[in-house]
Amino acid sequence: MLSQLRGLSRHFTEESLRAYLLDRAVRRDDGCLIVRGYGERRGVHQKLAGRAWAHIAAYVVFVGGYDPQLRVQHLCGAADCIEPTHLRQVSHADNCRSRAQQPRCRHGHEREIDPDTGRYRRVCRLCNSAAQQRWRARQAAEVAAARASHGRVS
Repeated sequence: MLSQLRGLSRHFTEESLRAYLLDRAVRRDDGCLIVRGYGERRGVHQKLAGRAWAHIAAYVVFVGGYDPQLRVQHLCGAADCIEPTHLRQVSHADNCRSRAQQPRCRHGHEREIDPDTGRYRRVCRLCNSAAQQRWRARQAAEVAAARASHGRVS
């Protein structure tokens, strides 16, 4: 069963991988079993045990019956959770359908609904405008630096 996991180190057995995952995990008050992977960022998918995804490895050793054609989905919404009761396998289409769209962007701005699709726009107008201003400032600085290096001042 472990041979179906992409990126998993070969020296792991099911028992040693189970112990490895539990050793690197912390139980939260809401019931999630949060794993600490290679990175320090919280709330993102974690890689462990070679280059295998921690939630997929946890599904294999704790739940079993892993099908590589299906995706492992978190019912709790925490990407770094490996609690077996919070994991299930779904098709790619079901995984995409179940993602809830957020009415606000990550900076807290309201997102508009696209009239063509009826869904929220990917980027809010305020964040898009700020990104364009930063890009224009970088471009102007590059042009000014290039002109200065050639002895032109404008």
